[in-house]
Amino acid sequence: MIETQLKARGIKNPQVLSAMAKVPRHLFVDKEQQKYAYDDGPLPIGFGQTISQPYIVAFMSELLELTRESKVLEIGTGSGYQTAVLAEIAKEVYSLEIVPQLGEAAGRRLRNLQYDNVVIKIGDGYGGWPEKAPFDGIIVTAAPDHVPAPLIDQLKPGGRLVIPIGQGGGNQMLELIGKKLSGKITREKTLAVRFVLMTCPKKG
Repeated sequence: MIETQLKARGIKNPQVLSAMAKVPRHLFVDKEQQKYAYDDGPLPIGFGQTISQPYIVAFMSELLELTRESKVLEIGTGSGYQTAVLAEIAKEVYSLEIVPQLGEAAGRRLRNLQYDNVVIKIGDGYGGWPEKAPFDGIIVTAAPDHVPAPLIDQLKPGGRLVIPIGQGGGNQMLELIGKKLSGKITREKTLAVRFVLMTCPKKG
């Protein structure tokens, strides 16, 4: 997986590669899916949700440019796999999951694997987690049709937000949102992706 799916496609960050090598992906899917855990694709985790393919997890993690001092917000815990990868790299990870069964199972899984720098809360991720803001990085693993304003507000100056934007049917673009030290917001389109849709209020 590391050589053929990640390095071969340009993933270079040593912390990301180390995290991807260390986190046991097969423990984040159901037993019947474990034989496919390291394949080059997403897998179902129940409740209409998926665990992203390894390359997408690594690519999004690399875009965040995290350090050992970073505080990260994840919107969409899912099975906890992306959460664990972030926890290997960053100092603190706060993760929101709207499906209680997924969030609770992920919490148990992460505790069993001794990821003590992770806090999971059950709730809607659109509004972020203002009590824990600001964040050095924010990662969103479901696609809204616009960038939620609360997430921009909760991003620390110099921070980065990685988020898929778009509708269903595969017409989505992974965007990198930056907040400069001056407060100026930048947007960069990086990769065509396909994520489950995020529940969010209509713009305007």
